Amino acid sequence: MEEKLIERLESAVARLEALSLRSGGLALSGGDDSAATDPSIVAFDDFIGTFFVRVSSAAEKIGGQVLEVTRILEQALNVQKELLIKIKQTRKPDLAGLAEFLKPLNEVIMKANAMTEGRRSDFFNHLKAAADSLTALAWIAYTGKDCGMSMPIAHVEESWQMAEFYSNKILVQYKSKDPNHVEWAKALKDLYLPGLRDYVKSHYPLGPVWSTTGKATASAPSKAPAPPPPPPASLFSSESSQPSSSKPKEGMAAVFQEISSGKSVTTGLKKVTDDMKTKNRADRTGVVAVTEKGGRASAPSFSKAGPPKLELQMGRKWVVENQIGKKNLVIDDCDAKQSVYVFGCKDSVLQIQGKVNNITIDKCTKMGVVFTDVVAACEIVNCTGVEVQCQGSAPTISVDNTGGCQLYLSKDSLGASITTAKSSEINVLVPGAEPGGDLAEHALPQQFIHAFKDGQFETTPVSHSGG
Repeated sequence: MEEKLIERLESAVARLEALSLRSGGLALSGGDDSAATDPSIVAFDDFIGTFFVRVSSAAEKIGGQVLEVTRILEQALNVQKELLIKIKQTRKPDLAGLAEFLKPLNEVIMKANAMTEGRRSDFFNHLKAAADSLTALAWIAYTGKDCGMSMPIAHVEESWQMAEFYSNKILVQYKSKDPNHVEWAKALKDLYLPGLRDYVKSHYPLGPVWSTTGKATASAPSKAPAPPPPPPASLFSSESSQPSSSKPKEGMAAVFQEISSGKSVTTGLKKVTDDMKTKNRADRTGVVAVTEKGGRASAPSFSKAGPPKLELQMGRKWVVENQIGKKNLVIDDCDAKQSVYVFGCKDSVLQIQGKVNNITIDKCTKMGVVFTDVVAACEIVNCTGVEVQCQGSAPTISVDNTGGCQLYLSKDSLGASITTAKSSEINVLVPGAEPGGDLAEHALPQQFIHAFKDGQFETTPVSHSGG
């Protein structure tokens, strides 16, 4: 009874805070009144009042860097609202004008990413979850199917997948320690899914609608001639200065690259274009590795074992090798006949968006892999401190000669057969009994007792108790 009463009181407080935000913190200091009262803008206020106040309330209880990054998140939402109002008053700009128009949003996202750099704090997972989630706000940059990014609804969903990797780690770390951190992580997810996704679906499913009679957006002044288009990259790419032999891509892929030429945002989606695939490249034949002229990676990410790779070989095998410190690796053009081989990567995160036949993770350290569905098996071999998340189904998962492995299973993959050999510290996290509940963590045995009985050995796992 008391819990229900508390929930009703918290709900009432949230509504009051929403009204306060609408008239204060998230309100514009000026601008066109008719645009500010547009139904889509009012709905944006309602979205903030329903979802963001939960994040803010939990952050207030935690304090410190979590509160600081939450305030940056509030600032980003404030900027997004300002841009939505300006869009209704502005004609659709050209590429340079769009870059200048979106610059305020990019600057806030850069501020959030700056908090994740340098020495890791105790709240690193919180900072990464918040910073990576802000990429979802870039849906406002969608200008059409040829702009180089997914449609707004899909973009919001895809952007949250990267942030969810760190959000899940918060849920596991604090599930039995501090409910405020658990609430913050859950509220952050709800802010985007279903919050922002449903808002975009209702009002901007095909992207922003620019004014046909408004003023034009001025491009940023330039003293020197405009540089040539940058190499293929998507929004918030972290590799603005790296050379590439690929054909330059036009459209939104270059927008944030240009406006962040001084210091680009580090949470991007690294796309693999058709001209980067082995089957379409004249300088590569078969599967024999040949050193490329002008590597795609910057010097700090180079591995002694060889140059970094992320490419499709012979149309059958995705090769991800020697990636160091890359949190934004993505394979999104795959099918059930292809396999993925991850080798020699360290402190990186790879997303595999789609069904593939087989996934092998070999000799990787502190590597995170998030995949949807696998037809055959996901194999983890000779690794240290890896985290693997299955969002769909996987019939078999094998862990061999690995120390420290976290497996996150979805509801559809609970029937997976997990095989371990010569491995230690293997933990499997599965969904709780209640929808949306905490993940349940299970440690797989690594010690066994072998007893000779009735002419044969019987093997049983060692059970530990705190008694």
